[in-house]
Amino acid sequence: MSLILDRREYPRRRKQLMRMMGADSIAILPAAPVRLRNRDAEYPYRQDSDFYYLAGFPEPEAVAVLVPGRGHGEYLLFCRERDEEKEVWHGRRAGPEGAQQHYGADDAFPIDDIDDILPGLLENKERVFYTMGYSPDFDQRIMGWVNRVRERARGGSRPPGEFVSLEHLLHDMRLYKSRAEIAVMREAGRIAAHAHRRAMQACKPGLMEYEVEAELLHEFRAKGAWTAYNPIVGGGANACILHYVENNAPLNDGDLLLIDAGAELDHYASDITRTFPVNGRFSTAQRAVYEIVLAAQEAAIAKSQPGRHWNEPHDAAVRVLTEGLVSLGLLKGKVKDLIRSGAYRRFYMHRTGHWMGMDVHDVGDYKVGDEWRVLEPGMVYTVEPGVYIPAGSKGVAKKWWNIGVRIEDDVLITRDGCVVLSAGAPKTVDEVEALMAGQATVAPQRKRARRAG
Repeated sequence: MSLILDRREYPRRRKQLMRMMGADSIAILPAAPVRLRNRDAEYPYRQDSDFYYLAGFPEPEAVAVLVPGRGHGEYLLFCRERDEEKEVWHGRRAGPEGAQQHYGADDAFPIDDIDDILPGLLENKERVFYTMGYSPDFDQRIMGWVNRVRERARGGSRPPGEFVSLEHLLHDMRLYKSRAEIAVMREAGRIAAHAHRRAMQACKPGLMEYEVEAELLHEFRAKGAWTAYNPIVGGGANACILHYVENNAPLNDGDLLLIDAGAELDHYASDITRTFPVNGRFSTAQRAVYEIVLAAQEAAIAKSQPGRHWNEPHDAAVRVLTEGLVSLGLLKGKVKDLIRSGAYRRFYMHRTGHWMGMDVHDVGDYKVGDEWRVLEPGMVYTVEPGVYIPAGSKGVAKKWWNIGVRIEDDVLITRDGCVVLSAGAPKTVDEVEALMAGQATVAPQRKRARRAG
């Protein structure tokens, strides 16, 4: 059952943003455009995350405007008018009346009237909060409206004196998740975890990667969710390609299968990676690498605590991975020196995580000034160490070739530690093998919050 975000979230967010904006200011956010897939066929529409975060409005051809202190209503929405003929072909529209009645707009106007109304809203404002650069066409429209105000200067109109990037305030707000947001993200994680379990249970030698992908997609849609990104379903050598998305190769007996797939529910993403043997049993070499990656992930999760800085989980994962690679003979030398020189990057070339939220790689600064950001309650990010050993790796024994392992979970920082939101997807060797053999598996120890040490 899908879980939809509480509608009361949106006015709370708008009020918070307007308090930070201050008086004599205005914020302008355009909706995402419709994009063509080919000729007359469109990609499924997905609203711009910043716009949806404040408006909760799902339609294209819309502009949200916030004007703190405006007597006739601080939140304005420009949107498409109702049109019976077009709605027969393309679906229902809210219209300006629906924008007020169902989406909380204080005032709403047809989108075709925006050129007549917006310049008046810009008059005598000190600051315009708008993020330039994402939509060159809309940037030009903004400047055109400002110039219209400038042309009225002799009549006493004054154009805005300052443009401020809206994302500076908005993206910091989005970094801290509310209880309602966490509830939706928890559900997105639950759906994705079930999809990974389904994929493990369906997998067997001789299938194509896309047949296993179909199991994921079935579970997502059956639960009212979409894919948060193009799923990665890579077997054997393909598991060593970080962003492999072709998903069209056969799955061979004796290979590992790496699946990186997350569900999106009401515009909130989950992001889970699991790696498991196509035939249901890890080989000795596969298990050795897998156990190192799992230990690295557990070490990083143990550092996922309020008060620690963003890079501490990554540092913990790198140390465990490097120690493990030395123990397997894949790296030679002192662990400290190998970390300092970056020698481990031959087999582990990415970071250990990223922010999570409305975007799978969500907004938010990783540094404040020159310092790594301190982790605080309400932040959600991934923990995803990996080891990748492609065939032909110089100086590496053949038994290690084409072993690609990544284990990824979604982690919420709490007041006293953290919670793994994606704990429903098995990840220990015993759990994975038991599930693939048709036995029930549970992992209650990972569902509890981890306490700060």
